[in-house]
Parts: sequence; structure tokens; C-alpha cells
Amino acid sequence: MNLDFAFLSWSVVSGFVLKGLLFSIQLTLIAMIGGIALGTVLALMRLSGKKWLVLPAAFYVNTLRSIPLVMVILWFFLLIPLLIGRPMGAELSAIITFTIFEAAYYSEIMRAGIQSVPKGQVHAGYAVGMTYAQCMQLIVLPQAFRNMLPVLLTQTIILFQDTSLVYAIGAYDLLKGFEVAGKNFNRPVETYLVAAVVYFIICFSLSMLVRRLQKKIAIIR
Repeated sequence: MNLDFAFLSWSVVSGFVLKGLLFSIQLTLIAMIGGIALGTVLALMRLSGKKWLVLPAAFYVNTLRSIPLVMVILWFFLLIPLLIGRPMGAELSAIITFTIFEAAYYSEIMRAGIQSVPKGQVHAGYAVGMTYAQCMQLIVLPQAFRNMLPVLLTQTIILFQDTSLVYAIGAYDLLKGFEVAGKNFNRPVETYLVAAVVYFIICFSLSMLVRRLQKKIAIIR
């Protein structure tokens, strides 16, 4: 089999790939922000010590962490429209699904981050008249985010890799862009190889940035 990459040009990239790359980045950023926000709430619920908060949060996290992401994507895409009575676009479905799913993983990261903050600081906050919410907002969460920032970003890199799974519901992501280009130019093998290289370059570069950030945080400590 002869490989021919001569068809690859800026017109191919801008016409097929760029649109998918932009959606993959958009999906990653939205799911990261929404997942961290929801995950932080879930983490606080699990650490609250109140059963009526701990049990539903634990059920949510443990259930989603036990199911393959592609199954959650398919369930949401196929079943939710039946429940709401109208179709939902693949892109919107992917955004909501990823946010909900990733929150379970970010929750565990944030829970570890919150637990890494010495309890003595919380007690000191209470001693000066702070409420639980104030202690969390002003003392615990800022330190938890800093402690867990490299892990949060590493999870985000994994999230970017997982965006390729939206291919299962027909969303136009980076992988879909390469697939369409391969079909149009009858070069599917070449485009999948290039797609793998692009994913590797993006994820490896981000991993190096996370490693440098981790070293800086370690120096600050």
C-alpha cells in the first residue's frame, strides 16, 4: 500500500479539519469549566457529613465513573429526545453529556484537593468568626485549586482525547473533520494517520506545559 499525503494542504485543513478542531476545543473548555464547577459542588456535598447530601453525590459520582463514556453519550443522545419530546443536536448533546460525565471525575480531584488543606486552617477561620461558606470560599477552595491544578489540567487533556468519542453520534469534531477529508480525497488511511499525529502533538505539548506548571507550584510551596 502506497501512502500519499500530497493532497494535504491549507485548503483541506481550513475546509474540513479546522471546523472540527474548533468544536473539539470548545467542547473541552465548556466541559472543563462546567465539570469543575459541578464537580466542586459534588465534592462539597460528599464532605458535608450530611447523609441527605453525601448519598446522592456519592451515587452520582460512583455511577458515572462505572459506565463507559461512549455509552453515556449514546444514552443521552438517543433517550433524552424521547423524554423531552424533541430532537437534540449532536453538538449540544455532546456538550451537556461531557459536562455531566466529567463532573464525576473532577469531583474526586477536588475532594482530594479540599482534604489536602490542613484542618487547622479551617478551625482558625471558625475561630475568627467565619462561617462554613466563608471558610470554603476564602481559605479552602483557593488552596485546593492550586494544589490540584496540575491534576485538573491532566484530566482536561484526557477530556480532549475523549472528545473523539462524539464521532459515535455524528458530531463534527476534529476526528470527524479528518474522516470527511479522507472520504472526499479517497485517502482514509493517510487522514487517520495525520489525525493521530495531530492528537499526539496537541496532547504531548499540553502535557509538557502541565509538567512545567507542576514544577513551578512545587517551587512556590
